[in-house]
Amino acid sequence: MPLFMDIHRNLQATIDDVWRAHLGDLEAQEKFGVRYLKYWFNTGAGTVCCLVQAPDPESCSACHLGAHGLVADKIIEVQEDVVEAFLGDSVDAELGRMVTRNADSDGGFRTVLFTDLAGSTDLNRRIGDDATMRILHAHDAIVRREIETRHGRVIKHTGDGFMAAFSDASSAIHAAVSIQKALSAQNQRMPENPIRVRIGMNAGEPVDEGNDLFGSAVQLARRVCDAADAERIFVANVVRELCLGKSFQFQDLGEIPLKGFTEPFRLHEIVWR
Repeated sequence: MPLFMDIHRNLQATIDDVWRAHLGDLEAQEKFGVRYLKYWFNTGAGTVCCLVQAPDPESCSACHLGAHGLVADKIIEVQEDVVEAFLGDSVDAELGRMVTRNADSDGGFRTVLFTDLAGSTDLNRRIGDDATMRILHAHDAIVRREIETRHGRVIKHTGDGFMAAFSDASSAIHAAVSIQKALSAQNQRMPENPIRVRIGMNAGEPVDEGNDLFGSAVQLARRVCDAADAERIFVANVVRELCLGKSFQFQDLGEIPLKGFTEPFRLHEIVWR
């Protein structure tokens, strides 16, 4: 059966309220020919996202209506590998409730990070394919190691970089700083062919407008990365706000126009040297 995610917004509910509603879905699902798998609850935003196997969106709504009356604001079809890639860090608990490693309720909010190797085309032209591949392998090993050390999930390799997701903004920033410091150390050892990377990040809930999981949050993170120069880390304003009170040093870059977006975005640079 197809896989859907239904989204409930602005709920005035507790963790227990949502768990009881999910239990009602489990009790009613056979009648409506659906199967509810798991859910994420962002208590601060009052957002609940439910993952369900169903023949169509109407069956999802009918089950919710019959079980507890809380019909979703939006239902979209999703791909299982995409859901697991972004949200698979959590573990199942209590009949489908998703939790963090600390057993807190997982709201599905993620920080999305992009890295990009600067000057890769010129590097290939200058030193040739074989030498470039050796440098790329070194780059890949360092970046992947630092992402995974900070409990990030590598979503995909983009050719000249990586896309990763973190369950909290602080871990993403720690990973970005560690990447730049590790590459700087590598460049000191091998100054003839330095590996210089730009990094950008944004944060958002798992589902945005359109039929794409993490659509706008990912697109903005990609553009923030594109705006950064080599050896710099740029973040969207929401990432800075999530890290208020932390020891990171931010430099306000003002509002910057980004490709694909009609309005400029306030960006900040993370000072890591």
